[in-house]
Amino acid sequence: MQREIGQQFSVRYSFPVLFTRDAFAPENLTLRDVLRSAGAKQHRVLLALDSNVAAATPGLAALLAAYAEAHAETFFWSGTPFIVRGGEICKNDPVEVHALHQLVVEQKIDRQSFILAIGGGAMLDAIGYAAATAHRGVRLIRMPTTVLGQNDAGIGVKNSVNAFGRKNFLGTFAPPFAVVNDAKFLDTLSPRDKRAGIAEAIKIATIKDAPFLTWMHRERKSLAVFAPAAMEEMIVRCAQRHIEHVGSADPFETGSARPLDFGHWSAHCLEEMTSADASGALRHGEAVAIGCALDSLYAFAKGLITQAELSLLFETLEGIGFTLFHEALLKMNIEEALASFREHLGGEMCITLPDGLGRKRELHEIDLPLMHRCIAQLAERSARPPSRDANPTGVERATG
Repeated sequence: MQREIGQQFSVRYSFPVLFTRDAFAPENLTLRDVLRSAGAKQHRVLLALDSNVAAATPGLAALLAAYAEAHAETFFWSGTPFIVRGGEICKNDPVEVHALHQLVVEQKIDRQSFILAIGGGAMLDAIGYAAATAHRGVRLIRMPTTVLGQNDAGIGVKNSVNAFGRKNFLGTFAPPFAVVNDAKFLDTLSPRDKRAGIAEAIKIATIKDAPFLTWMHRERKSLAVFAPAAMEEMIVRCAQRHIEHVGSADPFETGSARPLDFGHWSAHCLEEMTSADASGALRHGEAVAIGCALDSLYAFAKGLITQAELSLLFETLEGIGFTLFHEALLKMNIEEALASFREHLGGEMCITLPDGLGRKRELHEIDLPLMHRCIAQLAERSARPPSRDANPTGVERATG
């Protein structure tokens, strides 16, 4: 005899994404108000700080201590930040996850307390995973300090570390309590890191917001020199598009598609292939820029975008300063890279391509010989001097 009791429930998630500058100035009430929204009491906070951020802003711990003292009715912390190795190392060798779990016990951090994570996207991923698995979830406030963190990685619901040679193999879907973007942190970044984060804005604009892409094309010279007004506008508009996706699409990725992963199947592979070379490793955004160029060539070859649209995208990427080819592309096993991406999706193959600018199409099969020709076109193009003719991409629509 079979019995079945059905169960169905829904949970509503809501969290603010806030934009400010100089968040730890005592008169700036952004962080205080985030804590106060959880109740009018003193809240225990465990601070996790990216080592790269700590090195770039040596007085940050003292600033936070002064801020906590100025708002002592709301904010309590031990006074000692937990330093997390910045960059992909904290995901590849995630010893800090266990160390943070220990600190949660030692500092009596419970589910009504907070972990405040200040750092780049990789560090936020690792600490987010630790926060989500301590007590089955400790409240997390993210303070992204990179362009990529503020316009993309830091505002979603995913947390993860790498394992078994795979990016993001261990992870959770756990919304943060709040995200606080402090533009002042961007002043400490290298030009390379500032530029890398812009790739995600180009990615999402290409498949979801043609006017935004047109704006970046027009402002490419300002973005290339990281003009503050252009950078802050780009970050807010990119973040808005990602927030819309989290709120209205498939934030926990229960389906087979990842509609915001345009350019990412090859980017993930390129990151893994170059990661062993400390001096030559591609940043995530640099790999995404190459991946967007490659997939746009493929979309052009398939008749999904026009020559003018392809040219606009290439002009935007290169005008901002991206290099659109890497030797690792020639060594990449396309079939294995696609299979790894399909496994990461957890379902059927689904590659997102632009279908005109501002729209997307999901393909479930890839023409391998055609993709090889697109890689060859990128390689050939990279060896030629810049073109000033009507076809600055230097490629033709593929046939056959």
